[in-house]
Amino acid sequence: MRRRKTYLKLAALCMAALVAALVPMESLYADELPYETYTYDYWENIVITPAAYVPAGSVTGTDVGAGEFSEPQDFCLDDDGNLYVADTGNNRIVVLDPTYSEVLQVIDSFDMRGTTSTFDAPYGVCVSENGQLYIADSNNRRVVVLELNGDFVKIIDNPQSEILEDGFDFVPLKVTVDYADRVYVIVKNAFEGILVFENTGDFTGYFGTIDVTLTLWEKFWRRLASKQERAKSQLYIPTEFTGIDIDSDGFVYASNIDSEGEQGVRRLNPRGEDVIQKGENGNVGGDIVTGTYGTYSGPSEFTDVVYRGKGMYSALDRKRGRIFTYDKEGNLLYIFGGLGSQEGTFNTPIAIESTDSQILVLDAYYGSILLFDATEYGQLINDAVGLRYDGDETEAIAKWERVLELNENNELANTGIGKAYLTAGDNKTAMKYLKLGMNRKYYSIAWKRYRNEILSNNIGWILTVIIIVIILLIVYFRIIRRHFGKHKGEKKKKQEGLLT
Repeated sequence: MRRRKTYLKLAALCMAALVAALVPMESLYADELPYETYTYDYWENIVITPAAYVPAGSVTGTDVGAGEFSEPQDFCLDDDGNLYVADTGNNRIVVLDPTYSEVLQVIDSFDMRGTTSTFDAPYGVCVSENGQLYIADSNNRRVVVLELNGDFVKIIDNPQSEILEDGFDFVPLKVTVDYADRVYVIVKNAFEGILVFENTGDFTGYFGTIDVTLTLWEKFWRRLASKQERAKSQLYIPTEFTGIDIDSDGFVYASNIDSEGEQGVRRLNPRGEDVIQKGENGNVGGDIVTGTYGTYSGPSEFTDVVYRGKGMYSALDRKRGRIFTYDKEGNLLYIFGGLGSQEGTFNTPIAIESTDSQILVLDAYYGSILLFDATEYGQLINDAVGLRYDGDETEAIAKWERVLELNENNELANTGIGKAYLTAGDNKTAMKYLKLGMNRKYYSIAWKRYRNEILSNNIGWILTVIIIVIILLIVYFRIIRRHFGKHKGEKKKKQEGLLT
């Protein structure tokens, strides 16, 4: 039965792709898109949607006069909108202006206490809230900290601790920094978690370790396996983190490869505990419907994540080139993107960034930055989610209603309107929209409130009816008792008369 359900879902995916290819794109947006735009409904069926984002061009190193990028692995934006590209194969950081059309700076070396130092395969880059540039200088096994003009600040390297194994190889891949200048580093082959350093550069421990749950078969196998076989096995090593970002409150968003396809992103609080919410279907792992065979089969593989504000975040899937966006509650907002050779598709998507109206994706193979503009549909969803996050439920209703005009089957819009009416105290209307949105959790809340509202508004006459019923019952039973008592007395007298 489970296999049959999987085949049905795969058939639905194929049909969705066929529809997307054959149906004129006027219903989506003007030109035909090079990728599918869809989501999943409550029953985990694929639903074709209008496009939330459309291709808006690309930028290469040649385009901006910096020469070709060579296998770039990361990029980031500063508060002014300048873009910092870790041009890994060329051992440099290229800084572009907010229009991505002009090179502001190329950092390929720096003066470190009177000595010129260069990079060797810089994999990760980020700009802190305090305006400093952090570079994961991978092959040099260090994190370099510079001022934005390239002046040297400090080096973070060679962490020392009893919890690190002997000969620990510090090869930083990705880096981010919180408001207190604590540094979070994803290190190659560091399965225990993300490494954390104080602003002084001192290593303080691992952060956000992913627990591994063994199946019954794995537990049974370990009992039978020899020590050598257990030592060689990779089944029980926690998954490495692949991408990292941080919000203004110090919550770390980290992507990882999840073999089960259920959770590819974690939201780690300052204590390193995962507090992410997973929505109605309990899934923040990308595609729910996937194939069993072929190159692109299996669960999504998130290679990076970007926090976009207002509780929203987007994760980049390297398996099928999709971009998945979720809100704070773990609800899937929209999906777009794909692999290919057409403009707007990827070969090796490696990193993701965002602005208010654009999403940027770095492709390592093409050495290019792909730009995507929000459509009216996508911007409406972003705005509505943001308004709800800020508590402006009433204003969010108009946004969601417009979303429904563009896509009448959008369950999220119905849920959003339902939540707004629920907050406003209109529980009956809230129930209507929450039912359309297939949101059991909030429908149950609305129903209970509506029931209490009915009871509260009618408690007077309800009590009156109850009292009248009680009185009638008392009177009734007294009459019955008197009737049967009289009847019993007469019967007794007759019996006594017969005996005498």
